[in-house]
Amino acid sequence: MLGRLSTAAARLRRQPDLAFGLVLLALVLLVVLFPGLFTAHSPLAINVDKAMEAPSSAHPFGTDDVGRDVLARVVHGARITLSICASALFAAAAIGGALGLVSGFIGGRIDMLLGRLIDVLLSFPPIIFGVMVTGILGPNTINLVLALTVVYVPLFFRIARSGAMAEASLTYVEAARSIGMSEPLVLFRHVARNVVPVILVQCMVLFPLMLQIQSALGFLGLGVQPPTPDWGAILQQGKDYILLAPWMSAFPGLAILVTALALMLVGRGLQRQMDRR
Repeated sequence: MLGRLSTAAARLRRQPDLAFGLVLLALVLLVVLFPGLFTAHSPLAINVDKAMEAPSSAHPFGTDDVGRDVLARVVHGARITLSICASALFAAAAIGGALGLVSGFIGGRIDMLLGRLIDVLLSFPPIIFGVMVTGILGPNTINLVLALTVVYVPLFFRIARSGAMAEASLTYVEAARSIGMSEPLVLFRHVARNVVPVILVQCMVLFPLMLQIQSALGFLGLGVQPPTPDWGAILQQGKDYILLAPWMSAFPGLAILVTALALMLVGRGLQRQMDRR
């Protein structure tokens, strides 16, 4: 146990960016899991007498246009924002990964059909595609998760498909077939075992992009609806007061920046570790 810890510490010393990302990510997770440690205010409590107060000891992030504590809204919005991103990301990884594994391993007409469908979806820029889906289905949390899932399924399909095609050509797959193992069993017992770790690492790499799109849709009013705190929605509410009360937009924007930076550093660090194996 001590040997593993010392090895991990040595690796982190060689990758200071990964270590810094893990520290930031730990702070973000602490905010998500224990928001009460950072603020005692309610994110929904309105006090018009304290509207648009500048940051102070009572309200470190200031207050918004109806007197709600911005720190409380940012802290409590972290759980909502990141849970939406995580739900959509893992749903996209599961759907896109499964389709990609089947398509890359089986090939033939199934691969051609799924490949053409994915090419059509990839022809739309992610943010435009997200706006289309949420605009058609309507702006709410469930539809936002669905829209983000649809946007990212093609990316995970491509990742899983390329991994499955590479694995299908290796010797151990031919050996499994030669002893009479069925194709579905070879796929899910052997090929998927080697491709799934790559997909999981890509989840961390793509998480910052998912966060940016989710925040952009919230800013456009196509995500979580007021008064529920969400980082994108908070930015949208503060845009009209950017000159009078810049803290209304600055602090949720900073939260998005710090979280995206943490996820990007950790994702790239894990990707480097995967590439070295």
